[in-house]
Amino acid sequence: MALFNTDAPKPQDDSFRPLADRMRPLSLKEFVGQRHLLGDGKILRRAIEADQLASMILWGPPGSGKTTLARIIARETGSVFYATSAVTSGVAELRKMIKAGEENRQAGKRTILFIDEIHRFNKAQQDALLHSVEDGTLLLIGATTENPSFEVISALLSRCRVYQLLALEENDLDEILQRALSGDDMLRQKKAEIDADARKLLITLAGGDARNLLTALELAVRLAPIDGKDGCRIDRALVEEAMQRRTLLYDKKGDYHYDTISAFIKSVRGSDPDAAVYWLALMLEAGEDPKFIARRLIVLASEDIGNADPHALMVATSAFTAVNYIGMPEARIVLAQATTYLASAPKSNASYLAIDAAAEDVRRGKPGSVPLHLRNAPTRLMSQFGYAAGYKYPHDFGGFTDQDYFPPDTGKKIYYRPTENGVEKRIKERLLSLWPKRKR
Repeated sequence: MALFNTDAPKPQDDSFRPLADRMRPLSLKEFVGQRHLLGDGKILRRAIEADQLASMILWGPPGSGKTTLARIIARETGSVFYATSAVTSGVAELRKMIKAGEENRQAGKRTILFIDEIHRFNKAQQDALLHSVEDGTLLLIGATTENPSFEVISALLSRCRVYQLLALEENDLDEILQRALSGDDMLRQKKAEIDADARKLLITLAGGDARNLLTALELAVRLAPIDGKDGCRIDRALVEEAMQRRTLLYDKKGDYHYDTISAFIKSVRGSDPDAAVYWLALMLEAGEDPKFIARRLIVLASEDIGNADPHALMVATSAFTAVNYIGMPEARIVLAQATTYLASAPKSNASYLAIDAAAEDVRRGKPGSVPLHLRNAPTRLMSQFGYAAGYKYPHDFGGFTDQDYFPPDTGKKIYYRPTENGVEKRIKERLLSLWPKRKR
C-alpha cells in the first residue's frame, strides 16, 4: 500500500529525483494546461476552490497531468492523500485503504484515494470500492488512459464524474520547458540552453506529453558536452539522441498526422497491402497510438468492405482487442495482419451509402408511422386495437414471406445496393430473388 501525505517534506538530495518529478507543480496556480477544466470559472476549478468535490475519473493521455492534478486537489482541499496503482494493488490493499479512510473520517478528515491505471482493475477490485465511495469514506480519483465507458464498471462509473484531460498544447509544453530551464537548480547549475530548432523538435516529439518532454530534456542535458564558461547547449542531434527517435515529420496534431492516416486508409481502401504496411510502419515508428490505428481499421472494415467480406469487421475488432491486451511492440504484428487482410479483401461501401441515404430521408421528412401489423402487442388491449394484426411470421412460410415492412406514408425505396464483389454478389442475388420488383 502506497500512502503519501501531500504535506510531507521533500527529500534534501534531489539528485535521484527525475526532472519530471522535480518540476511537478504543487498548486493550481502552477498547473499548466487543461484550461477547459481548470481555467477561471471552469467546472473543476470551481469545485476545487469551493471544496465541493465528488469522486472522479481523470481520463487522458500519458503526461497530461492526471497524477499531478490529483495531488494538487488533495493539497488544495487539505485532504489525506493515499495513492496506489492498479498494476500492483489487490483487493487486500484496497481494504486496508478503506479501513484507513474510515479512521480518517472518524477523526474529521477527508480521504482521497488516487488509483493510477484504474482501467486495469478487474470487476472484483472495482466492486470492493463501491460502498466506501458511495458513503463518502473515500473520495476516489481514478486515472486512466482508456475510455472509462468501456473499462470501468457501470456501478462505479455512475458514482463518479468523468473529466477528460487533453494532450498538452505546444504552447503548454513550451511553458513547461522554459520553467524547467529557468527554475530547476540542476539545469541552472549546468547553464543549460536549447537551440530554437531543437526546442521546436523536442516539443513536437513529446507529443503532448509533459513527462516525455522533461525526461528527454534531462537526458539531453546529461549527454551534452559541458563548456565551463558557456555551460551546455542542446541542439537538434542531442534531442534526437535523447528521444532515441529518428526525426520524422510527424506531429500527432498537425497536418502530416492527418495526411499520413489518410494515406494509410486510402491504401487499404485501394487494396494495396504493400503501401498500407508502409504507412502503418511510419505511424508506429513515429509513436502513433496503436489503438488509434486499430479503431480506424474497425471503421474501414464496415465503411469500405462491409458485406463484400463480413469477416473483415471481425478481424478488425479482434485486432483492437489484441492490441489493447498486448501493447507495443508486439501490437505492430497484429496491426500488420489486420491491415494486410483488410487491404486484400473485396471492397463495398454499399452499407455505408445505405445508412446515409436512409438518414437523409429521415431528416427531410417526419418519422413514418409504424404499420399496425408490425407493432408490438404485449397486452390483450393492444391486440384489440389491431396491433400486430395480420403479421406473417416468416418462419411459418419457410423463412420468407412477401409483406410490407415500410411505413405506409413513405413509399418503398431502395437504400442497400449490394455490389458484385465478394460475398455481396451472393447477397445481391438472394435479395433479387426475394424482392424481384426492387431492381438493385
